[in-house]
Amino acid sequence: MEHQGELLVRLVVGTILGAVIGYERHVHGRPAGLRTHLLVGLASTTFMLVSTHFVYFQHYSKEDLVAVDTSRIAASVVTGVGFLGGGAILRTGLNVQGLTTAAGLWLVAAIGLSAGAGMYPISVASTVLGVVALTVLRRFEHKDEIALRRRVTLVLDEGAPPLAEIVAHLSTRGVDVAPTDYEKLVDDRRITVTFQAQVSDGAGDDLLEVLESVTGVVRVKVEPLP
Repeated sequence: MEHQGELLVRLVVGTILGAVIGYERHVHGRPAGLRTHLLVGLASTTFMLVSTHFVYFQHYSKEDLVAVDTSRIAASVVTGVGFLGGGAILRTGLNVQGLTTAAGLWLVAAIGLSAGAGMYPISVASTVLGVVALTVLRRFEHKDEIALRRRVTLVLDEGAPPLAEIVAHLSTRGVDVAPTDYEKLVDDRRITVTFQAQVSDGAGDDLLEVLESVTGVVRVKVEPLP
C-alpha cells in the first residue's frame, strides 16, 4: 500500500488540475466556474482513492476472503457527473447553452479519477488538451463571438407604437430580436414586453439610447445573457 503522503499528493493534483479547467470557464463567465470544477475534481479524486484503497483500511487479515471490484465507484462517478452536467445545460428559444460547460465537468471528473489512480501523466495531458480545446479551438468555431446577447424588458404605456414597429426600429440600429423568445404581460394599462436581442458589434453601447428614444417606453431593463 502506498504511503499516506502519496494519497494526499493524488488528491492535491486532481484538485489543482480541475481548478485549471474551472479557471478557464470562470474567465469566460460560465455558470460553472472555478469553484464548481475544483470541487468536481476534488470529489472524483476522492472517490477514486476510496475505490482503490478502502480495502486496505478495513484491517482484513490474510485469512479473510475479500473480493473487491474497484471499478464500481468510478463508474458511478461517471454517471453522477452526467446528471451534474445536465443541470448546466440551458435551452433559450432555439439556442442551447452550457454544452461545453457540461463536457468540461465530465472531463474534470475523468481527470480526477486518473489523478486518484496515480496516473499523473494522463491527468496532466488531459488537462492540457482540455485547456487547448476550450481556449485555442474556440477561435475556429463558427460563432458570432462579437455579437452580444441581451434580455430586454420594456414597459410600454398606451402611447407606445406596436411592438412590430419597435422591432423594426431596433433592426435599423443593428439589434436583432429573436422571435422565439417573447413574453407580453398587460397590467394596469401598461404592457410589459420581454424578449432576447442580439446586438451587433458597435451597437452595444447604443442599445439603451435606442430603446429610450422609442415613444411610450416608460421603463427599460437590459440584462446580459451567458
